[in-house]
Amino acid sequence: MTFRQLLNRPPFRSLLLAALLLVAPGMAADADPRVEALENEIVELRALIAGSSHDRLEELERRLMQLAEQVSDLQAGDTAPTAIAPVHSGGLGPAASKVYGVGHGVSLGGYGEMLYENFNSTAEDGSPVSTRDQLDFLRAIVYIGYKFNDRILFNSEIEFEHATTGGSGEVSVEFAYLDFLVRESFNVRAGMVLIPVGFVNELHEPPVFLGARRPYVEQRLLPSTWRENGAGIYGRHGPLSYRAYLTTNLAAVDGVSGGASGFSSSGVRGGRSKGSKSSAEDLAFSGRLDWEPDHGILLGASFVSGNTGQSAVSSGGETIDGRTTMFDIHAQYQRNGVQARVLFVDTEIEDVVLINEFQGFTGSDSVGESQSGWYGEVGYDVLAPRTGSRRSLIPYLRYESYDTQEAVPDGFSRDPAREVTVTTIGVAWKPIPQVVLKADWNDISNEGGSGVDQFNVALGFLF
Repeated sequence: MTFRQLLNRPPFRSLLLAALLLVAPGMAADADPRVEALENEIVELRALIAGSSHDRLEELERRLMQLAEQVSDLQAGDTAPTAIAPVHSGGLGPAASKVYGVGHGVSLGGYGEMLYENFNSTAEDGSPVSTRDQLDFLRAIVYIGYKFNDRILFNSEIEFEHATTGGSGEVSVEFAYLDFLVRESFNVRAGMVLIPVGFVNELHEPPVFLGARRPYVEQRLLPSTWRENGAGIYGRHGPLSYRAYLTTNLAAVDGVSGGASGFSSSGVRGGRSKGSKSSAEDLAFSGRLDWEPDHGILLGASFVSGNTGQSAVSSGGETIDGRTTMFDIHAQYQRNGVQARVLFVDTEIEDVVLINEFQGFTGSDSVGESQSGWYGEVGYDVLAPRTGSRRSLIPYLRYESYDTQEAVPDGFSRDPAREVTVTTIGVAWKPIPQVVLKADWNDISNEGGSGVDQFNVALGFLF
């Protein structure tokens, strides 16, 4: 007998409601700040059960499963980040997802990270390096959400970068959107959204990923954090989850999109408008599909495709289309203290000759027609075998290889310094799941011999 069939039986519904109402007083005695939200949820579920019809059973099932998980976490005394992450987060991290777990009204969350970087005094070819060591309060993030009702909510991320706007810092909106929740398998999102590529672009809260710094591949090839203005759909059906958006796109050339400086030999990162007066001459379609066949195992792929010329015209009168297509495949394993990820990225860009001409690039300064890379990482929580331990000590290793000029047009040359490998070895300590201290060494090498190794220490938190 299925869950829906059970819900259709009055004795089962009465028993379920009674169980929920009996649990609530016991939780209230613990004075947990989440109890009030759960009690409000129970009241709403009681109304749903009393008047449920067949077309509302799917929503009721989803809500009951979510509530059951939260009750279980409270009874177990578990306050780990996964305990606050809802069923319906649409690809966001645990702190960014808090608004989905409240009954109604305002939710508040955030994260922060401070980074110390100590650079080697010489490059790999022995030449001196003048880069100074620095300690930077890299990011302070506030998530503000508002749940209007069970169907409509607002969610946002506001970033304060490098501590002050008086220097190199800035205040930016990382995402701000409305969600229209229809059912688990289909929901609508509109506003400024995170492009659903890779791992870190959506899951960039420091305790969630390994490494004091984000993977280079997910900065140089996938320009995290990458957000655009637009709309789309997302959902989950069994082990499959998806996201698909139509949004504004990168700007391949300088001056056609608010704040964007265009593509360069180092990649496409300079083409981000960050949602500020984004040119809408050319749009992008992005999509992601993930399959979770079992707990802790994820396999998936994502892509972005669209013109990036934004109607710019070359000196010869040709319109620059600059179609750019990114594709990644990724896999993740998280079980029994083991954390492992692997990700492959490929980017193809058209009209690079026209882009180079517009930007004034010659020789080895060319934008890469083809750009690709990959990384693999593994970590193991040595405290995982200790049953019930909320502390983590995770040695980790990451290897990355990428080339932002894998191919360039005829008449241009490749810069060997753009072909890079990075080996990172480090350790992460979590006294509680929401706080992390990470220390690691980056061994950075490129074909031009100008790689500079560095030692990093990062302090991060989420709430």
